[in-house]
Amino acid sequence: VGDGNGLVESSQNHQANDVNLVDLAGHSYGITSDPLTQFAVVFSAIIHDVDHPGVPNAQLVKEQTRNAQIYKKSVAEQNSVELAWEMLMSAEYSALRACIYQTESDLRRFRQLVVNTVLATDIVDKELQALRKNRWEMAFSKDPSSHTSSVSMIDSNNDEEQEQEHEDRKATIVIEHLIQASDVSHTMQHWQIYREWNERFFMECYRAYKEGRASSGSDPSENWYQGEIGFFDFYVIPLAKKLQSCGVFGVSSDEYLTYAKANREEWVREGEAMVQHYLEKYNNKSQ
Repeated sequence: VGDGNGLVESSQNHQANDVNLVDLAGHSYGITSDPLTQFAVVFSAIIHDVDHPGVPNAQLVKEQTRNAQIYKKSVAEQNSVELAWEMLMSAEYSALRACIYQTESDLRRFRQLVVNTVLATDIVDKELQALRKNRWEMAFSKDPSSHTSSVSMIDSNNDEEQEQEHEDRKATIVIEHLIQASDVSHTMQHWQIYREWNERFFMECYRAYKEGRASSGSDPSENWYQGEIGFFDFYVIPLAKKLQSCGVFGVSSDEYLTYAKANREEWVREGEAMVQHYLEKYNNKSQ
């Protein structure tokens, strides 16, 4: 990734994809009326962690792995895209490709959507997060001047084209938040689901620490309890509120926010004991 605009380039496939704004139209910012976009989001959710090494990008960069040297930023995410794309382009999936797109233009748009969507799951990169936050404020701010400034960026005197561009920007941003919600969906579901996947993630991080591959170098169990509270407060719940405000999930958005808040409260009560249980379970398996 050369910058924050969603460019992917590998040493084997030098097909750069400028994922800025894609042509979407219709209800719900064009998403519900565009089958290609819908499938791109589902496809991205399926493949976004392909070949994930179990350690964060910062550790991959620190270790100077081959992929880190190729991609520089959003290392794991870009690697997932390239591996999945290479498989999709193989002869084995020719029939699937024929169902996804029929023109070169649709192929390019599909790849742009996939690249942009998968890279949106890199929530640790502060620069990319700041760009997304700024785009959200420009597109969904209730301040009329914010809307005017965003559409005035388009070099056109046609009000209809400007409005469509603004809707396209909304669609792109909504898709980014959809995949981010999918990436942490366990936090917005029933407590038992959250508990199961929280444990799995802890085990992955703790194993990396024991193997000397924790990017911070510190024992994750020491801050796991407080870290989860912060994760709910500063990421999960604000994300659920954004999904609610943009209305893309309708009444279901209320349910996601309710679950997120309930899981936070339950974690405050049970989290410390759960972390101790995770440690005991890991140590028992290691013996």
